[in-house]
Amino acid sequence: MHIVILVLVEVLIVIGLSRLVGLAFRSIKQPLVIGEIVAGIMLGPSLFGLVAPDVAVTLFPPETIPFLNVLSQVGLIFFMFLIGLELNPKYLGGQLEVAILTSHVSILVPFSLGTLLAVILYPLVSNASVSFTAFALFLGAAMSITAFPVLARIITENNLQGTRLGTLALTCAAVDDVTAWCLLAVAIAVARTGDFAGAIPTIIASIVYIGLMLTVGRWFLQRLAKHYLRAGRLSQLLLAGIYMGVVASALITELIGIHLIFGAFLLGAAMPKNEDLVRELAVKTEDFVLIFLLPIFFAYSGLKTQIGLLNRPELWLLCALVLGVAIAGKYIGTYVAARVSGISKREASALGWLMNTRGLTELIVLNIGLELGVISPLIFTMLVIMALVTTFMTSPLLEWTYPKKLIRLDMVEPESEAGTGIDSSPGSEPSPHAFRILVPVANPSTQKGLVQLAVALAQPAVGIALNYRYPAIVNPLSLIEFEEDYAFESTPVEADRLIAQRRRQLEELINTLEPPETRSCVHPIVHISSNVARETAQIAILEQADLILVGWHRPAFSSNRLGGRVGQMLTTAPVDVAVFVDKGKEQLESLLVPYSANIHDDLALILALRLLINRETCMLQILQIVANHTSEELSYELNTMMEQLPTSVRDRIEIKILEAPEPIQAVIQASESVDLTIAGTSRAWGIERQTLGRYTDQLAIQCRSSLLITRRYSQVTAHLASMLPEVSSQEPTLRS
Repeated sequence: MHIVILVLVEVLIVIGLSRLVGLAFRSIKQPLVIGEIVAGIMLGPSLFGLVAPDVAVTLFPPETIPFLNVLSQVGLIFFMFLIGLELNPKYLGGQLEVAILTSHVSILVPFSLGTLLAVILYPLVSNASVSFTAFALFLGAAMSITAFPVLARIITENNLQGTRLGTLALTCAAVDDVTAWCLLAVAIAVARTGDFAGAIPTIIASIVYIGLMLTVGRWFLQRLAKHYLRAGRLSQLLLAGIYMGVVASALITELIGIHLIFGAFLLGAAMPKNEDLVRELAVKTEDFVLIFLLPIFFAYSGLKTQIGLLNRPELWLLCALVLGVAIAGKYIGTYVAARVSGISKREASALGWLMNTRGLTELIVLNIGLELGVISPLIFTMLVIMALVTTFMTSPLLEWTYPKKLIRLDMVEPESEAGTGIDSSPGSEPSPHAFRILVPVANPSTQKGLVQLAVALAQPAVGIALNYRYPAIVNPLSLIEFEEDYAFESTPVEADRLIAQRRRQLEELINTLEPPETRSCVHPIVHISSNVARETAQIAILEQADLILVGWHRPAFSSNRLGGRVGQMLTTAPVDVAVFVDKGKEQLESLLVPYSANIHDDLALILALRLLINRETCMLQILQIVANHTSEELSYELNTMMEQLPTSVRDRIEIKILEAPEPIQAVIQASESVDLTIAGTSRAWGIERQTLGRYTDQLAIQCRSSLLITRRYSQVTAHLASMLPEVSSQEPTLRS
């Protein structure tokens, strides 16, 4: 096979497997990049070469490796440029003195421990051609790394960017990033020259170049930024000039004697941080780099990772020692420095786990060390395992140490001013007995009907039953979902901008709700999320919601109307759920509840009664469908409820018993004369919560009115009685 064709086949396999494994890791709440790194290892001798060695050699022969190396180096150059570009000075604004102390101690401790570890490892896993100084510096640098990009995405994904912990972690990581890269540059200089004295000219040349880039280079880049502002767009000519600058800067640092990646990172860091310029430049650059080039780097690294080299118990013990030193050094250094600076125990512990994130940055460092011959394939494999484990453990340990319920208490400033995603405005902390409706809103411009229905359920109309015993609150929940770990939109600064933008859209929606008096009970919540259904369920628990009211969305790859996220919420949310199929009928003057005396129909009836109480002109028809005879027990239950209702409510309810062989068709026919049909997830209506099959489609499609499908979470069956005290308490007002 021609070498070019073979390389293209390799690229095809690499990209496909990286996406698949990355998505699998996201499903278990791990960064996508960890899955992509694992995918690269799977393609190497650790798995593919072990299971099918002949096929592996055929697909990844030695003659194609240099081509993969070139592509991976290009990917690294532009990825490091993106890291520098996204290193915003805003990250250095929070508790800078504390962050500098914490960050440097969190580097000094693991660096020192790594150097001590080098004394043990050097005679065991190195050779005489590598100086101990270079080996110790590289091992210390590898132990000291914190992956700023992965940490920033973890902070964003957990909505920590508006908290004291998130702000401090970002500042620490930014300082750590700059310091660690400087240490690595020194280590590379020492490795290439053989000793520290020989590296001094390289270090001096590097300092001079950094000074030139931050003065003359920055002045020139400011000219480019002004040209961009005048043009209002990033032209191909300007983009070509920037890319040429990235490559030129990378070549200069390579010629100086450090590495290509430093020049690319330096140019990105020196770029003017104009929001529009940075955003457009990042968006134009990142897709090709992250989707095409970076997985090739992971595959290239994976081909050099040989877990099979750890073939003796003592080697696995050494690997465990490396892992233990890496974790302990970062955690203890960070924790102690944070506690000395006055940070609480819980925050200091969470910060320690966050600073243990290594990810892709560690992999870059290790590849440089292996390329220079400073570390052997054996120690390279140990350190790759360390990078994976430390990154893998960050999210679960962070959630265990700093659960989401504490994040709400740790906001730096109110949502209305900071755009943190939690509403801290006056009135946002209602009575614990408030009836709360959580309303996931994917698109504020098209889901007014959904929010208006929630308001109708929660808040009585003007002049009617305003003395509810407990207040009602509607929380429109807008979750901004990020699919990628390294996408520019998921950086904390950009995420804050998107949160503020979405909040403005929700406020515009709230200002259109009628009547105006009801708007005071609506308090929006905006969050970053990687899994909408899971996050909605978690927020429902945190906010103590009584009902999740979700709009119907057609699944992209399913014919089931209640599949996808809606189906996940119906089957897993630990609160009551109602799905609204909006047919565009704005009025709610006539309601239909098909009733078969199960807990889900009870919820349907309760919601109908809320609407009936809240709207004095509203009428309710309760439809009982029987096959051959009337259920006396069911009629008795309904009659008992009717007798206890206020007269003004009871007079607007009609109970109709209908004998029909096809209950669904009977409901569809009855829906022709009403504005809203409310049906429980009952087998009687063909809506089964677990299967959500074709009957659900039939009702959703053919129902003539708007449709509200209800699912009760509680297994307690006596729900109708629970509604009566609340309704009865309104009788004086309703009759007045």
